[in-house]
Amino acid sequence: MKVKETYLGDCLLLEPAVFADERGHFFESFNESRFNSLVGKEVRFVQDNQSHSTRGVLRGLHFQRGAYAQAKLVRVLRGEVLDVAVDLRPDSPTFGEHFSVVLSAENKLQLFIPRGFAHGFAVLSREAEFFYKCDNYYHRESEGSILYSDPELGIDWGIDPAELIVSAKDRESGTFAEFRHSL
Repeated sequence: MKVKETYLGDCLLLEPAVFADERGHFFESFNESRFNSLVGKEVRFVQDNQSHSTRGVLRGLHFQRGAYAQAKLVRVLRGEVLDVAVDLRPDSPTFGEHFSVVLSAENKLQLFIPRGFAHGFAVLSREAEFFYKCDNYYHRESEGSILYSDPELGIDWGIDPAELIVSAKDRESGTFAEFRHSL
C-alpha cells in the first residue's frame, strides 16, 4: 500500500497494491499493523458504517465533537463519489481548508481523515456503496455539521447543484463562520 500526503496535514490518501489476473483482482483493504505504520500513529477502529446512495445524493459535512471526535478510513465499494474533508482544527495552518478526491470502486483509493475534520461526499455515478471505519463510536449529542454549500468553504462537489439530493438536516446546517465563532 502506498501513502500520498495531502496538503491537510494528517489527512492521507491510501492506494492499495492490487494483484490482477484473468480471474479478477485481489487486494488487502486493511491491515491494522501496516495501516498504523503508514499513518505514523496507532489508530484503533471500533465501528464500520456503510451507505447506499443514488446519483446526486450529498451527505455532509458531518463531524463529532470533543471526546467523541472520530477518525475515519473511507472507501467506495461500488460506484464513484467525490469525497471531501474539511480541517476544523483551530490551531492547524490549514484550518478551514478542504481536500477533495474522487473515490471509486475502480481506483480503490481510500482516504484517512483524522479526528478534527468534517467529512462529506457526493455520489457521481448512478449509485454508490460507501464504506468507512471509525475509531470512535457515534454519539448523537456530539454530532455537528457545516453547510455543504457554504460560500466561505467554496467546495465544488463535481455535480450540478440542481441535481443534488440533500437531507433537510444537512440543508439546515450552520455555516463555517458559525462553527468558527462557537470555538
